[in-house]
Amino acid sequence: MSAKEAPAISQLFDLLESRYALRVLWALRDEHAQTFRLLQDSVGGITPNTLNTRIKELREAGLLDHGPSGYLVTDSGKDLLKRLSDVQPFAVKWAANRAKKK
Repeated sequence: MSAKEAPAISQLFDLLESRYALRVLWALRDEHAQTFRLLQDSVGGITPNTLNTRIKELREAGLLDHGPSGYLVTDSGKDLLKRLSDVQPFAVKWAANRAKKK
C-alpha cells in the first residue's frame, strides 16, 4: 500500500466503523428511496439521534443523499456497495462454519 493510499483507507474505515454506518448503507442497497422512519425500521435498533448523525456523516462523505422520495445512496455509495456485495455470501458461509464448530 502506498503512502497516499493508507490515509484514504483509514478515513473510509473510520467512517464505516461508526456504529450503524454500514447498516444504513446496506439498508439502501436495493436503490429504493427510504424515508427517515422507514430507514430507521430497516436498520433496526438505531435511535433517531444516531440515525441523524450517520445520515449527516454519510452525506458529507458523498455516499448518501436525500431526494424527494427519501434517502438514497449516491453513485459513490453504489460503487462501495457493489464492492461490498461479496461480503454477504462470505458471511453466510462463515456463520455456517461457526455453527458447525459449536
